[in-house]
Amino acid sequence: MNDRGSRRRTRPAAALALLAAGAAVLAGGGPVGAAPAGATAAPLAVPAAVQQEGQEQAEGCDVTKSMPPSTEDGPAVKAIKGRHSLVIGVDQNSYRWGARNPNTGQIEGFDIDLARAIGAAVMGDPEKVVLKPVATADRIDAVKKGRVDLIVRTMTVNCKRLEEVAFSKPYFTMSQRVLVPKASPARTIDEAVKDRTVCAADGSTALNVVKEKKTARQVVTVENQLDCLVLMQLGKVDATMTDSGLAAGQAAQDQTVRIVDGEAQPEVIGVAMAKDSTDLTARVNQVLADYYARGDWARSYEHWLKPYMLNEADRYWPGAH
Repeated sequence: MNDRGSRRRTRPAAALALLAAGAAVLAGGGPVGAAPAGATAAPLAVPAAVQQEGQEQAEGCDVTKSMPPSTEDGPAVKAIKGRHSLVIGVDQNSYRWGARNPNTGQIEGFDIDLARAIGAAVMGDPEKVVLKPVATADRIDAVKKGRVDLIVRTMTVNCKRLEEVAFSKPYFTMSQRVLVPKASPARTIDEAVKDRTVCAADGSTALNVVKEKKTARQVVTVENQLDCLVLMQLGKVDATMTDSGLAAGQAAQDQTVRIVDGEAQPEVIGVAMAKDSTDLTARVNQVLADYYARGDWARSYEHWLKPYMLNEADRYWPGAH
């Protein structure tokens, strides 16, 4: 397994925050992937089992619907194997989900574990899998233009995106949260957003949510959600809206920020791919089913996410609801 082709230059803001993450890990004296010493990230709650149903009703589509799992290699999978390379779009800036380890140069995290499992299952050879960093705003375009075969990058499944790409069965349950500097007086989402400058990643669900509120003084968009953390560090924005998993990672990465009370837009995330690659979708769904059944999903959750999330693993696996 490698991430050749993924070492393009990162933007200065993202690089600054990644250096901060590396410093926090080294200062804690623990291995990368371990919880930093003295981390004070607020525990995150996820709504009850009705959240998926609520999202379906609000959007008018079934966000959990996908191809039945299959081990068969159809045309799309055969074409990928024929070129001897499966390209998976990932994040390299989201602490504990997909971030480059400053000590090893390798991308690692919860999403990366899943991406590697899918790659190994589909290709049978880790060396035939390429992890390619893709910006938040570029995820759908990267799939539609064939720059990647899959996106494993905390990508929300919603009706609008289902018109453009196909999704696997969901593999994580989330909601939208807001981070603010610890010095901020805001205690709730409404207080953090109203008459404030709020940051969100372009092309993200968070951006849609904050715009729909129509209470922010200004909405600042960035290419990658981690850039919002840097803008808060620099005092350029008052708050960041992002999903609960990424919010947890940022609060763990930088102990000068905190998550306010409340959440918005319950949602699920899945693996994205081309709409006409139905056999690839079915193959990914089989990998997801096997990944969970073997306990690999739970082990990855325990390693990367549990220190920063309120509930046990089964509250975040959509199939458990």
